[in-house]
Amino acid sequence: MKNFIYTGLLAILLAMTSLHADAKVDKIVIAGPFASVSHPILHMIQRDALKDVAKKVEFRLWKNPDELRAIVIKGDVDFVAIPTNTAAILNNKGVDVKLLNVSVWGILGMISRDNNLKTLKDFKGKKIAVPFRADMPDIVFKQLLKKQGLDPKKDFELIYVASPIDAMQMLIMRRIDHSLLAEPAISVALRKTKSFPISIVAPDLYRSVDIQDEWAKVFNTDRNIPQAGMAVLGRMKDEKIISRFMQEYDKSLAWYMSHPKEAGVLIADKINLLSEDGVADSIAHINMKSISAPDAKEKIEFFFNILKEEDPKSIGGKLPQDSFYYKAQ
Repeated sequence: MKNFIYTGLLAILLAMTSLHADAKVDKIVIAGPFASVSHPILHMIQRDALKDVAKKVEFRLWKNPDELRAIVIKGDVDFVAIPTNTAAILNNKGVDVKLLNVSVWGILGMISRDNNLKTLKDFKGKKIAVPFRADMPDIVFKQLLKKQGLDPKKDFELIYVASPIDAMQMLIMRRIDHSLLAEPAISVALRKTKSFPISIVAPDLYRSVDIQDEWAKVFNTDRNIPQAGMAVLGRMKDEKIISRFMQEYDKSLAWYMSHPKEAGVLIADKINLLSEDGVADSIAHINMKSISAPDAKEKIEFFFNILKEEDPKSIGGKLPQDSFYYKAQ
């Protein structure tokens, strides 16, 4: 009788363990911008990469830093593609957000109608469209100018716009001749101005200064700027899901970088602001690789100290604590 009871209890325990192992959450919610950092996420969703841990995966598009902050503070997403400094700001304000990795190390550049402009100093006196005032691209741009003895307010006419798409449209419609942009907006703009009927009315645009090259020269370092990555929010506590998410993000990032044509088709289908050829072209001009947050910490802190010099508020007033850098328990 005892053996029968023992066998029965063991069977129940094994069944419960099996049920737990096979349990899935109803939904994982991931938020991100239209920019390159989000593109591996869309590939993950297309191939149902997280089907072993979730019944459904939802992607939410954020269009500007204000929307991003609202999404994170509301707390109803699990993972978010985010500029590194915005993640630091929120973390320093007490929001439960931890950086998982840095995947974007270089997507910023200048685009111009003048093919003779080769350095940032060459843009002196020009009117330049700049997206996201007081956020990542703007802060990096200003620091580069100041370190070269230029005054962003006096030496340039900076026209602030709500998003890279707005700046791209201004270029295409000939309302501006120069802009600071992030990929894939640069490549999309270059493609659009070569297509009919825009090619008839819009003069050629040229890929100009690579911001990462300027960064390396000005700060005597390499071209790797830890610009954006993936973060996990407080409501996601399951370490298995976090681990699976990062495994699949890394796989999709590798696919994205090695399949530009197919990636262009996928991303343009999911984000109608972008074009197939523009996304495909952009992949040759971006520096994307997934480095875990703890392994990227030294680079991140070097970057944050430079941002803090321009504006302490740009990282939330101080370097984030070690707990900001996600480590599995």
